[in-house]
Formats: sequence, structure tokens, C-alpha cells
Amino acid sequence: MSDRYADFPTLRFEHADDGVLHLILEAPGLNSVGPRMHRDLADVWPVIDRDPQVRAVVVRGAGTAFSAGGSFELIEETIGDYDGRVRIMREARDLVFNLINFSKPLISAIRGPAVGAGLVVALLADISVAGRSAKIIDGHTKLGVAAGDHAAICWPLLVGMAKAKYYLLTCEPLRGEEAERIGLVSTCVDDDDVLDTANRIATNLASGAQHAIRWTKHSLNHWYRMFAPVFETSMGLEFLSFSGPDVHEGLAAVREKRPPQFGVPPPDYTAP
Repeated sequence: MSDRYADFPTLRFEHADDGVLHLILEAPGLNSVGPRMHRDLADVWPVIDRDPQVRAVVVRGAGTAFSAGGSFELIEETIGDYDGRVRIMREARDLVFNLINFSKPLISAIRGPAVGAGLVVALLADISVAGRSAKIIDGHTKLGVAAGDHAAICWPLLVGMAKAKYYLLTCEPLRGEEAERIGLVSTCVDDDDVLDTANRIATNLASGAQHAIRWTKHSLNHWYRMFAPVFETSMGLEFLSFSGPDVHEGLAAVREKRPPQFGVPPPDYTAP
């Protein structure tokens, strides 16, 4: 593997002879996204774009999970001081815009849970292949913060406003078949077929007319670019939420595996 990827130690890269790069999220806690992986996921896409060996990318999680979302460490750092929150907000913004501006076809192979920062990559991929038992959750409001990241920029376009509001407000999980039915993912297959299907699609795209494929993607992604102000608003409100009391209760509830009780700050909460 070229040294061009040495700056992204939390991600695993596998080059195939057919021009397909496999980008693998591999971390403890079902590939949860810690502070360093969050940075790496934000910054890696322009580097891959400049790699002449790569014509298509498959992104997946190691093992049977895509990603369980942000780690406790990442959430605590975001809740913490102002400088940390601003840095992580910049990374979250860059992740979305770098994915939208990534010129090469990107295929996500979704097995198991896909949540948080991992879900950003899974759903902003050009083609998403989900297993039947995949579990897709946007858990922002359950954590006590506004649904930021990718949600406001793409969910209404993919599934319509009624479904977007339902799933983003309630944090109800979506299995692979239902996600395909409402248009959130491109296709749903048996769990054992997810990787083979994603690889087949990526290989076909890698052997296709590159300018035609990339320019078509660039044109279609103007739909996302048009909604950049919606995305910027959601990001600002999400990170404003990280300075409030609800997120402390939300994080405590996740740690203790219980329903959150919003409206009553935990005893040890000190307003910033």
C-alpha cells in the first residue's frame, strides 16, 4: 500500500488489481468512530481522489458491523471544551462535503449496525448495498442533540419529508429491507451476499467510462450542494446541542442502557 495512506492509521486499505480500493473501518466496539478515526474519515477522500490507481471504492466495516457510530470518547470530547467542539464540527462538516465532492464511484457494503459518523459514509455513498439484518439508526435526538451530520442534507431527498421526519425525530431503527423499500439504500440482499454484490458493482464501475461516470455523479450531487444551507443549519444546531444539558442525560442513558429522562439534568451536570 502506498505511503499516501500512512496518515490515516485508523482505516485499513486494500487495493485490488481491478482498480477497486477497499476502505475498511476497523475498531473496537463494532467499529465505533473515535476521535482519530473521525478525523481520518473526514480527510481521506481528497487523498483517494488523487490516487491514480483507484477507479472505484468499496467502504465497509470489519467483521459483521458497519459502524456503531461515535465512541464515548468522541462524544465526551464534543461535550467538553469549546476548542474540541469546534474542531470536531469542522471534521463533521468536511466529512459530508468531501464525500459529496469525491469524484470516484463509492459503494457502501452495510452489514449490522450503521449509526452516527459511520452512517454518514454508508448513506452518502453513490450506491448502498444493505444486508437484510442491517440496522440503520440516526440516533441524534435520542442522545439529546439535533440531527446534524448528513441527515438534513440527504434523508428528505432519499425518502421524502414524511419518512425523514419520522425516523430522524423518533430514532426508530430501519432494517435493510425496509430501508430499501423506502429508498434510503440502493438495494438489499442477503447478509452473506453484501460484500460480493458491492464488489461486483464496484468492479463494473471501475471498468466503465470514467469521465462519463464521474461527471454524471458530479451533476447529480448538485442536489446535495443546493441544500448546503440546510446542512449548515443542522450542523450548527447539533453542535449547539452538545453544550446543553440533554446530551449529558442522553450519554448517561446510553452508558447505563436505559431510556433517557430528558428535562432533568443529571446531578453532576455543570452548565458550560
